[in-house]
Amino acid sequence: MHSPIKIFSGQNSRQLAEKIAKSYGIELGKTSYLKFSDGEFQPSYEETVRGNYVFIVQSTYMPTENLFELLLMVDAARRASAYKIVAVIPYFGFARQDRKDKPRVSIGAKMVANLLTASGVDRVVTMDLHADQIQGFFDMPVDHLYASALFLPYILNMNLEDLVVASPDMGGTKRANTYAKFLKAPMVISYKSREKANIVGEMKVIGDIKGKNVIILDDMIDTAGTLSKAANIMKDQGAKSVRAFATHAVLSGPAYERINESALTEVIVTDSIPLKQQSDKIKVLSIADIFADVIKKIYNYQSISSTFII
Repeated sequence: MHSPIKIFSGQNSRQLAEKIAKSYGIELGKTSYLKFSDGEFQPSYEETVRGNYVFIVQSTYMPTENLFELLLMVDAARRASAYKIVAVIPYFGFARQDRKDKPRVSIGAKMVANLLTASGVDRVVTMDLHADQIQGFFDMPVDHLYASALFLPYILNMNLEDLVVASPDMGGTKRANTYAKFLKAPMVISYKSREKANIVGEMKVIGDIKGKNVIILDDMIDTAGTLSKAANIMKDQGAKSVRAFATHAVLSGPAYERINESALTEVIVTDSIPLKQQSDKIKVLSIADIFADVIKKIYNYQSISSTFII
């Protein structure tokens, strides 16, 4: 007999988890959250998970507390005799720490993979990792999904002429090139130097953008420094319009102010991370149906290849 399926959520991904559960056709599982005065907290399942296929939805933005809550929920499910435990992590925090880029630093993404393994996770489902090689940090199945399943139909429905696909930096060229090939559009690259983390120094745009409708693609927007600077430079160099598509709306520090004051026409993001505030320039597309479909296929031991457009 197939083990029953249940979907649960951490505190800060509840809105997305409710959408995923609704799309799947079941109620979101009941949990409680006890917080002590010193900051310690304890998540708890308020229904049985014994013998169940348990999916725990939790993006690890503001990474430490959300990550640790996820680890506690996994441990609790394991100790309550869950059959299988799948960590659904739409936004995988610490993903920028995927290598030693200078002496005496940690590889945070690998450490997170080790923690998830030690806690008892059987499988990980995530979306648009900052670095693809993070999948190799796990000795378990990792289903790496892409927001292109949402973004490409949206781009095609805009029916933009003179379309150009842009990468905000050298690291995003592979993603931009994949979109450019699918859309049969030319690609340009923004070359930047950083003064330090989250602070952009010099930036140049490599390629022709005059009279073009530019689409900038990225996996995340953090402080929006790179994005807003690239958009402003492109507009100054004659671009007809500049739009941005990014999976994860981290949007920390002055990000909202920078986006609102920039030359960007609109910014399209997903709900992998809930917005802290609203903006007329920011539009959110929901990934709930994609994750619900993948959860259904994992549960029924089906291929998820049909989820990918590119």
